[in-house]
Amino acid sequence: MKASQLLKSIVLQELEKAVKQYLSKLALDIQLTDLKIRIEYSRDEKFGDYSSPFALENKNVFKLNPKEIAENVILEIQNDSLFEFVTFSPPGFINFRIKADSLFQYTKSVMVPAVSFAKIDKIENILLEFVSANPTGPMNIVSARSAAYGDALANLLASLGHSVKREFYVNDYGNQVYLLGVAVLLRIFECKGDVISFQEEESGEPVFTLIEKRILPKESYRGEYIKDIAKELLADTPKAKQVEGWVQNKNWEESIQFLAKYAVEYNLTRQKEDLNLFGVHFDQFYSERSLHEAGDVEKVPSLLKKEDVATIDGKLHFLSTQYGDDKDRVIRREDGRPTYLMADIAYHYDKYKRGFSKLIDIWGPDHYGYIARLKGAVQSFGKEPNSFSVLIAQQVNLIENKEKVKMSKRLGIFQTMRDLLSYLGKNGKDVGRYFFLMRSSDAPLDFDLDLAKDESDKNPVFYIQYAHARICSIFRELQVSTKDWVAPSTLEKSFFVSEERVRLLFWLARFQEEVYDTAINLEPHRLTNYLQSLSKAFTKFYSHKDNRIKEKQGAEREHLLLLIYFTKLAIASGLELLGISAPEKMSKEEE
Repeated sequence: MKASQLLKSIVLQELEKAVKQYLSKLALDIQLTDLKIRIEYSRDEKFGDYSSPFALENKNVFKLNPKEIAENVILEIQNDSLFEFVTFSPPGFINFRIKADSLFQYTKSVMVPAVSFAKIDKIENILLEFVSANPTGPMNIVSARSAAYGDALANLLASLGHSVKREFYVNDYGNQVYLLGVAVLLRIFECKGDVISFQEEESGEPVFTLIEKRILPKESYRGEYIKDIAKELLADTPKAKQVEGWVQNKNWEESIQFLAKYAVEYNLTRQKEDLNLFGVHFDQFYSERSLHEAGDVEKVPSLLKKEDVATIDGKLHFLSTQYGDDKDRVIRREDGRPTYLMADIAYHYDKYKRGFSKLIDIWGPDHYGYIARLKGAVQSFGKEPNSFSVLIAQQVNLIENKEKVKMSKRLGIFQTMRDLLSYLGKNGKDVGRYFFLMRSSDAPLDFDLDLAKDESDKNPVFYIQYAHARICSIFRELQVSTKDWVAPSTLEKSFFVSEERVRLLFWLARFQEEVYDTAINLEPHRLTNYLQSLSKAFTKFYSHKDNRIKEKQGAEREHLLLLIYFTKLAIASGLELLGISAPEKMSKEEE
């Protein structure tokens, strides 16, 4: 089903038809293309299902007051079979209420025989890179937010028809990895009985001198998790003996390089385990080191336009100010070493070389300033600016007992993804993912640990899951199998005169366009909001005494069963897109 067949689009088409008819009666030189015509959800459901500010936004074109414009358009559309009514409301809105039988037929068309999603016209081969946490320690909470966001986004983009690959970029090269090796070496000494100290001020002493003095450099990693790496290596006798040999000969460089690689593999293995617990799986883990070893990083200056590269004060610069950056950026230092930017340019060039037409990166909150320079590099090596986009997963504040939980990665006092999942218990994956997704990713998130731990329907994810489980419970009690059950093919209007039934039907009719809007806007939180509203509409329906399905008989029961069956499908499909389960049984399902 194409996007043009979304319910909102159908209403828009009817409005355009009415406007065209109205224009044909006017002795004015106005074309349909001269007008702004759009449809939105009504801000207050009492006015209708959809609303258009057409009369307000085009009053200057017509040179008439909005009320007169709206009334004339309404005359052309009010008898349309799609609508229950079309009305005007100040200061210039045209409101539409869709007939129940139209809602029913539309909903059935996208729910039976299986849930279908609207497809976009231009299909892309998308590489979605997200998380890409440094392999210098455990996965932190911001990375967990990025994981939930990226994985849900990949599902949503695939629902539009795109081909989507998930990739994790492993930053396993450079000074940070070297310092990780230094930290492991010092912790090995500590595990063997040496006393180590922590450098508090920069002294200018070489790293090897500090190692011999058993001093951990200020810029290295101090977390207790480094001890775990050291202990595991010491338990591996062949590797421990190899390191011991280097240490005895004071061959610090070889020992550091070996331990850095060992620590990266150790941390990456555990990051993959954490991601697996969180239900996030990648198509590829791409090593930065492989780019350097293949010589791809050194090729970067030849990939960029000649006029975009210049040597200034002995350093090679990418002239990124030509692409909107606030200053030009060094890509090769005076000593010949490449900067991180140079490697990132090589990495993104490689993405295109692998055949991807659209690149989407999800970065952490401290990388805003990096966007302009990398987008500039993409343009410099010949790609369209809109083929590369960066999304930001903002900071997460863990809140417990109404107070922030302090976090510091380098000092090792921080909440990890694994800590969070363990704290949340058996529901950790579902609750964690939902809480990370229920707010816009580009805004900081206060993650309420107390609410997340609450297993009642005060917890927003449980509220949705309980709705799904209650529906499953009704079918079980009536001994009706949703697989074998034959649903009514047409709607009997007499069964849909109550507000609760029609409102639930409308929220169901919105399902496909809500998923579509969520996907094209790259905003998974829209879908969490929709599922909350749908579940609220179901709860209001379910709580009304006239909707006790178990007490109904015949055709009315079948109609109500179909209504809640559609609700079950929408909730389950929406949660699946978010990577969250839809249980058929829960402890409070009967309440």
